[in-house]
Amino acid sequence: MQLSGKVAVVTGAARGLGRAYCEAMAQEGALIVAADLNACDETIAAIEHKGGRGIAVAVDVADSESCEAMAARAMEAFGRVDVLINNAALYAGLKGARFEQLDEAQWDRVMQVNVKGTWLASRAVVEPMRSGGGGSIINITSLAAVFGLPYGLDYVASKAAVIGMTRGMARELGADQIRVNAVAPSAVMTEGTEEFFGEKFERAKAVIASNQVISRNLEPEDLTGTIVYLASDASRLVTGQTHMVDGGSWFL
Repeated sequence: MQLSGKVAVVTGAARGLGRAYCEAMAQEGALIVAADLNACDETIAAIEHKGGRGIAVAVDVADSESCEAMAARAMEAFGRVDVLINNAALYAGLKGARFEQLDEAQWDRVMQVNVKGTWLASRAVVEPMRSGGGGSIINITSLAAVFGLPYGLDYVASKAAVIGMTRGMARELGADQIRVNAVAPSAVMTEGTEEFFGEKFERAKAVIASNQVISRNLEPEDLTGTIVYLASDASRLVTGQTHMVDGGSWFL
């Protein structure tokens, strides 16, 4: 198994992609710390049903003390942190609008969670990773950051910031044998994506697929192979990269 003995922390792990990442890494032997504002009991149950191990931790990634407590709980339970997936983000419940009409409070909250949250969660695990000889931080960004999704500038800006943070963190942390990469999916068919598009969901699915070289909508399992690869030693010299998993919508 590719991740045997590794400890992986996943934020936004209660449902959707976060849960899929947890299950996939557990199947490859990782010990999972499933972290979310919402309860992760179902995620842990799914892991254990397949013979894996994990713990659930409540975390608010926009709060530094909460992130530090998350890392401390991981160390208490498993003694190390090898992988962090910064998956927690505001997306599903956002209200789209022309950029000049976006709600200012929503803008601030998106930046607080999607950008500051990525920084705080990463900051919390750096020392445990250093003390363990290195690790892998995987930041979840979005095709929106390079495509320029209209009527969602707050989300677009936050995910573009994550790409920049990935590059800067990779240069800073390379000497510590900590790799930092980003994964940028197209819209994945999850509960969150359906909530985001609302009544336009079916139409959005068709438009998204038509813009892809491989014209099939992404499912969560289409992301997990890339996640496992970046979490594993197979990618030990890969850092600072943004990996597009989008059916060929955008070529970097």
